[in-house]
Formats: sequence, structure tokens, C-alpha cells
Amino acid sequence: MKRQQRVMTLTQDTELARYQPISKANQQARKPRDGKCCDSLSEAIRRSGLQDGMTISFHHAFRGGDLTLNQVMEAIAAMGFRNLTLASSSLTDCHAPLVGHIRNGVVSRIYTSGLRGPLAEAISHGLLKQPVQIHSHGGRVQLIHSGELQIDVAFLGVPSCDEFGNANGHSGEACCGSLGYAKVDAAVARRVVLLTEAIVAYPHHPASLAQDQVDLIVQLPRVGDANKIGAGATRMTTNPRELLIARRAAEVIVGSGYFTEGFSLQTGTGGASLAVTRFLEHKMRARGVRAGFALGGITSTMVDLHEKGLIDKLLDVQSFDRAAASSLARNPNHIEISANQYANLNAKGASVDRLDVVVLSALEIDVEFNVNVLTGSDGVIRGASGGHCDTAAAARLAIIVAPLVRGRIPTLVEQVTTCVTPGSSIDILVTDHGIAVNPARPELAERLQQAGLTVVTIEALRQRALLLTGEPKPIAFSDNVVAVVRYRDGSVIDVVHQLVQ
Repeated sequence: MKRQQRVMTLTQDTELARYQPISKANQQARKPRDGKCCDSLSEAIRRSGLQDGMTISFHHAFRGGDLTLNQVMEAIAAMGFRNLTLASSSLTDCHAPLVGHIRNGVVSRIYTSGLRGPLAEAISHGLLKQPVQIHSHGGRVQLIHSGELQIDVAFLGVPSCDEFGNANGHSGEACCGSLGYAKVDAAVARRVVLLTEAIVAYPHHPASLAQDQVDLIVQLPRVGDANKIGAGATRMTTNPRELLIARRAAEVIVGSGYFTEGFSLQTGTGGASLAVTRFLEHKMRARGVRAGFALGGITSTMVDLHEKGLIDKLLDVQSFDRAAASSLARNPNHIEISANQYANLNAKGASVDRLDVVVLSALEIDVEFNVNVLTGSDGVIRGASGGHCDTAAAARLAIIVAPLVRGRIPTLVEQVTTCVTPGSSIDILVTDHGIAVNPARPELAERLQQAGLTVVTIEALRQRALLLTGEPKPIAFSDNVVAVVRYRDGSVIDVVHQLVQ
């Protein structure tokens, strides 16, 4: 009995000790007022708890002007880390230094929506031992929520933030606009490190990334070049052929039956698809039609239509140029959304599900309307899945715009080299040589013909392409898989094989 009483007394004493007051001096010393700021990038990496074999992530709001990823990877390599999984929402030409980090064993796996430049070329020839996992923008969020992609440390570049981590993408010199992809990483990563060019007074508002999501902050001279955001695939074209296709696509939209008051619109990357908005303005004014919202990557042209009162709201997951990034700061109906809100198949509400018309580009399309936006005619990876399959599957009308041939290579082929978006999601192909409607949508063909547009079969366009170019020589691939293409639900839709040297 006495032993039992002693045990009870010890237990009670231990419990009471938990509630003993801490001296005021100790409380003062433990205040975390300045605890997030780091003196150097290496200190931030060390304090993040990064270890070999972990997964690190980045966002691509700066596109070709990104300076964050290369700086972080250089520091990580210098500190001796190895066997990391890199999960960047997309990778571009400017990330060529990753080739060295892969060869040196710093990076062993990659998840991304796309690859370009020297990195893509090297991976296409077998640089990486494990296949790159290519996902769509909505599919990336799906992979995160499923548990397959678990981010240990997110390194997120922002133009400015306060000392607690409140940040947005439209305040500061490196104005990149929407942080729609970074928002997902900030919400799920075990540790979040902000890299910023400027630390401003608290509280920084509005905050795209909030203080309760951020663990560490490091100030760097530069995190991105905003002037390079609009380069490459997001440029506004001046090519006469692309403008012809864009004008024809605008006519298709008007004749489709979906060009009604309050319709919604998205245009993907690529000169012709982005240029469609130019030709819609006159038609919207002539018919007294306004759009309810424009979605996705927002361009200066969409901003212009918004400010003219022709588009009510802009839902922006990524700003495609500096003008669009600046608009986010001044226009209350230019609304920043996360990649989850944008396109996640299993989100409680994805904006793509409210989309009427989407205009998308293609590197290849085949006679079954399957689309390749990843590999070029030479088999090299040179594109991105992006939001292609997300928007095509969800929109009421999915239009592909592409020239019938590029150089001496047909764009319309018998079977695409790599399938990113299945033909069941595509409704219309618009080329410089004619318009083809998916046979599964006969009512669309009828509407276009009633609007005075000529519709031909996709087989007729295919024969036209062959007359212009002849049958191209098959690409020589090995059995080694260098990339796995994931559909928006996480399933495998295709693979990319290594090119024969």
C-alpha cells in the first residue's frame, strides 16, 4: 500500500511540474520575433532540416526568368547533399545547370509538368536513371494529396515579404504576379523557405503566402527576372500564319454555340492560342457579348479586355507577362487562385469545371484527336503537360490550334509520338489548311457549317499534310523509358523512350 502511495505521489509531482511557471526572463528570451530570418542561403538550408533522399520543391512563376532554383541547388550541392527528389512545378531552359547536379548525384528523381532546353535534351538521351514523372498542373496537386509526392522542403522565390513571411508576387521589383503554384507547396510542405529580394514592413498585405505557412526567410540580391516571364511559349505572336489560325479559331468560337453572354474562356501557351483573344474583341463588341471570366495563365491581352469591360473577372493561376502581373495589384476583379482551385480533379471546386471554351496548342495531333505537347518531331522532350489535359477534359469546348506542318514535318500525324491529352477530350482542330471536328461532336460541325465555316474531315487534313511533306522518317527509340506521362488522375497515359544515340 505504501509503495502504491509513493508511485501516486511521484506521478502527481511530475504532473504538477508541467505547470510550474517559467520566469519572465525566460519568456522574453524565447520570443520568436526574429527567428525566421537567416543570414545566408546555406543557413536556411541547414535550419530547414534537409537530409539526403528528401524531396524539395520550387514554383515556376518566373518561367524563363527564374533565378531561385539554380541558386538553391548550387548551395545544396556545395553542402554535400545527395539523392534528392526535385519537384518543381515546371522546368525551363534556364535550369540547364541541373544537368551537372544529376551527374554528380545531387538529384536522382524529378517530378515536373515539363522540361525544355539542355536539361530536356540530356534527359531525352538517358541522363537520369529513374524516369521523370511528367504531370499536369492539376495532376501535381492530385499526386500531392494522394501521398505519392510528399514535399519535405519548399524553396519559394518571391519579390518581397515581411519578416514573418507574408508575401505576394505583385509587390517589388521582381514582379511575377500570381503565386498559384507556390500556394499549394506552402500549404503542404513540411518546411517552407522563402527567398526574397526585399523585406518590407509588417504586415505585408495582401498575402498570397501567409505567415503561418512560412518557416524560414532568406534575402537574396535577385530571385527572378520579371522581364523574361513573357518570353518563349507565352509570347504574343506576330507570325502571319499563327495570326491566320487565331483569327479562324475566333470565328469557330463565335459559330460554336458557346459564344453567349457570360461565357468563360482560357487560352493556353503558344502563339496562335494566345492570339485568339486579339480577334475576339471586335466580335464581342459587334455582338454585345461579354465574358464572365477568363482563366489560367493571364496575358496582357486578357487584362486589356478586362479593363475595357469585356471580361468581368480574371482568375489567375499564373501571370504570363509583366503587364498581367502588374494588373493583379491594381484590379480588384483580377483574382489569384491556387493550382488546386484551378485544376485539381479531386478538389471540392476546380475552376476548369466552370470553363466553356479553351483554346490550346499542340506539337502533334493525330487522326484520333490525341494531342502531344511534350515531345518534338525529333523525339526530344521540349514542352510541358501544363494544364492541357486538365482544361481539355473539363471545358465544354476544347479547340486545338496548330499549323498543319512545321517546316517539312507534319503536325497532323497518324499517331502522336507521346499522348498527353486523349482525343476524347478534344472537340475541334483549327489549322491554316482547314477545320476538323471530332466525329463524336456532330452538332458542332453542323453549327459551324450553319455559321458559314467550311468543315473537313481530319483524314482529309492528314492527306493534305502528307502531300506537303511526305511521310517523315520514324524516330529511333531504345527500350529505356526516360519519362512517364501521368494523366490528371495520376494514372499513366504514356511513356517517353530514350533516343538512340
